[in-house]
Order: sequence, then C-alpha cells, then structure tokens
Amino acid sequence: MPTALADLLILDFSRVLAGPYATMVLADMGARVIKIEQPGTGDETRRWGPPFADNGLSAYFIAVNRNKQSITLNLKHPTGQAIARELASRADVLIENFLPGTMARMGLGYNDLRPLNPRLIYCSITGYGQYGPDANRPGYDTVIQAEGGLMSITGEPDGPPMKTGVAVADITTGLYAATSILAALHYRTHSGEGQYIDLALFDVQLSWLANVAS
Repeated sequence: MPTALADLLILDFSRVLAGPYATMVLADMGARVIKIEQPGTGDETRRWGPPFADNGLSAYFIAVNRNKQSITLNLKHPTGQAIARELASRADVLIENFLPGTMARMGLGYNDLRPLNPRLIYCSITGYGQYGPDANRPGYDTVIQAEGGLMSITGEPDGPPMKTGVAVADITTGLYAATSILAALHYRTHSGEGQYIDLALFDVQLSWLANVAS
C-alpha cells in the first residue's frame, strides 16, 4: 500500500536510541532511511545483549532499526566525508547525535551542507543542546532522568528516587525529533527551504513533566 513518506530520503548518522528511534518512526511511515555506521563495529547497540537473535544482532538494535538500510563510512577519512556530502546533497533529512561541533569538524555540519542542499532538514540531538555550560557533556538517559526531575516523582512515596523501566528520555526525544522533522517538511513545501533542528534530551525531559513541573 502507498506510504506517507515514500518520497523521502533520510540519512541517519545517529546511534544507540534517541536518533535511531526517530528515524524508525519515519521509516515506519515509508521513508527510505540509510543508516551510516562506523566501519568494523557499527552502531554499538548491535552488541548490547543478551538477548540476541539468531543472526547475532541484539534485540536492542533490532527494536529501533527496522526498515532501514545500513552502510559503513569512515567519517574521519576524506573519501568517507566526500561520500557523506554526496548523499547529503540529495537527501531530505539528516539526523546526527554526536557531541556539538563533531560533524562540523568533518565538514558535515549544517553550515557546510546547506550550500549543497538548501532544502535539507538537519536535526541534531545532544544531551544538553548546542550551546551553554553543559553543551559538551554527553547525554545519558539515566542521568537525564535524574537531573530532569523524573526520578524524584517515580517509585514508592517513602522510597529513593527511581528511574523508569525504559529509556523514556531517549524515546520521547526521538518522538519530538520525528514531530519536528514533519513540521519542517511541511514548512519546506511552502518555502522551499530546509531548517536546522536542535534537540536536547534535558530540554525534552523537562518539557514532558507537564503539570508536575508547573
């Protein structure tokens, strides 16, 4: 059957959970997703088990990387960078979750790629955003749950702070990313221009505390 996003090409430079979850949602809607992985090892969650499937892949990896194609590129090598730029020149969306500045140092930042493809929607996912005192800290779901207040309202009333049973900061950031990308795609249909999306796990965690935060 026809799918809603069948005409879109998405480059997924992300790994572990938040970024891959976002591209999984878009792939489920029909987008073609090419996952860019590190040569030799790939996304580290390929080995995060048990359990493992018969093909050796972890359940963790399989859970959020369905409906995608994978290639490996050495982004530290000029040839790998050139291939990435060529792909980005004809892609609709790019998602990455490196520390701030990492993609730019490889010539693959938004300002590097926008001249090649003004229609590109570029989504960066980090722990604490592109700017500010914590920008260069890596973001881990459990830490974000603690710092963002979720653990203080989870568990028994007289018990210690408790994390949730699934990495909800990562998952909800992935959902926010997918929603933001769809909004940017809608904007592009009228303007012809792409956009840069800056998402932080910490910001997302705070935002969905909702009435509790109030």
